[in-house]
Amino acid sequence: MPDNSMLKQMKGAIFDLDGVIVDTAKYHYLAWRSLASELGFDFTEADNERLKGVSRMRSLDILLDIGGLEFTEDEKLAMADKKNRLYVDYISRLEESELLPGVREYLNRLRGCGISIALGSASKNAQFILDKLNIAGLFDAVVDGNKVSRAKPDPEVFLTAARELGLQPYECVVFEDAEAGVAAGKAAGMQVVGTGRPEALSGADVIVSGLHEL
Repeated sequence: MPDNSMLKQMKGAIFDLDGVIVDTAKYHYLAWRSLASELGFDFTEADNERLKGVSRMRSLDILLDIGGLEFTEDEKLAMADKKNRLYVDYISRLEESELLPGVREYLNRLRGCGISIALGSASKNAQFILDKLNIAGLFDAVVDGNKVSRAKPDPEVFLTAARELGLQPYECVVFEDAEAGVAAGKAAGMQVVGTGRPEALSGADVIVSGLHEL
């Protein structure tokens, strides 16, 4: 759990989406696997680990590298679009029950303490997902792939979120489950709570298994 000094200094909390708020990674994986299958190669769950926390187009580049394939930019845009349609079809069936343990309780606790809350995610479907989970109203700002162009570990998404909250970076704490996201939070000058597997979160200031621990 974050120490008291970290909590006392925190005026803004910035959350990643996938793996912190909800586990949509499985749906990303199914969509990417389907695309790879159409292209004639297997895409494993181990391969999928390389896509965590990176943008859609960068993910596609990694996938094509695994398959040993090359395409034009226009062809790649069409493929990324197709993958997204597959993914949106999966998440259109999302329900509140798929919120990770402790998420709603922790967000409500932060709001009760007067702490501003933002989402900082590479996903271009972030608002749609928050609406499906019925928690959009708990966020003061949503910064996603529609607002920023540089993927984590670039700190752009978190710096933009702090700006939208009207806060300085050092006043914010980032909650992340991926190595690239932890690096982005640190590069933004923020403290980072890592949620999930410790081996992927070595750069975090504090590591918990999930928000239910907070």
